[in-house]
Amino acid sequence: MSEIVSPQPAATAAQRWALGLEYRGSAYCGWQRQADQPSIQEALEHALSAIATEPISIIAAGRTDTGVHASLQIVHFETMVNREANAWMRGGNQFLPADVSIRWATPVDTQFHARFSARSRRYVYLLASQPQRPGLNDGRVGWTHWPLEMSRIECALPSLWGTHDFTSFRAAECQAKSPIKTIHSATVAAHNHVLRFDFHADAFLHHMIRNIMGALVYIGSGRQSTDWLRTLVSQRDRKLAAPTFSPNGLYLAGIEYDPHFNIPETFVDPCL
Repeated sequence: MSEIVSPQPAATAAQRWALGLEYRGSAYCGWQRQADQPSIQEALEHALSAIATEPISIIAAGRTDTGVHASLQIVHFETMVNREANAWMRGGNQFLPADVSIRWATPVDTQFHARFSARSRRYVYLLASQPQRPGLNDGRVGWTHWPLEMSRIECALPSLWGTHDFTSFRAAECQAKSPIKTIHSATVAAHNHVLRFDFHADAFLHHMIRNIMGALVYIGSGRQSTDWLRTLVSQRDRKLAAPTFSPNGLYLAGIEYDPHFNIPETFVDPCL
């Protein structure tokens, strides 16, 4: 049974809301709305517009690519319509496909901006290293048939830490003004029979993590030395790096904001 939203008086001024989302990106062209292709943005704007009974436009913290998932994506929107937080969350979920869900809704200050107020972002990549392709976790984990030595990857990852020009890991269509980003941490650990990579940075370039993952697979499999990642960073040449790795297994998992915005959660572990 569809949830009924009771009519309420219009707000005297536009209200700004923040939402926390989770979604499986396998069936979508990515976050951003595109003509004739299903997107997360289109699905969410359709659902919220149905609750508001007026068009709603959404701004997201990060524009995830085709096939990329989110255990926590944060968005904001403005409306003149009065609705309770529960109406945006439960009501919105009534109109969303099963692989997209609103985790929470909260009113925020008009100074809050999901993208530009973000201080940092966190991504997690889950990678299966096994002879057979995944079945049960198809689309939810990346996969390589090469055996990987985690110790080799652990040795290479510190080359990413700090502020660098990441041109070697930047997609040709990247629209970022600068390739210089700061990676606060990049780690790997064994987790539930897969390798779990955690990346925390001020921001990321288009395909940056997938391009880094391609290099790490080469290093972990022994096809390249543990110093290769450092060399790629210094060379600043995308043509010299590994191919872009699969979007399967990549999750937007957290966005950090100043505490005064009172965002309910800033990280959600995408555990299987």
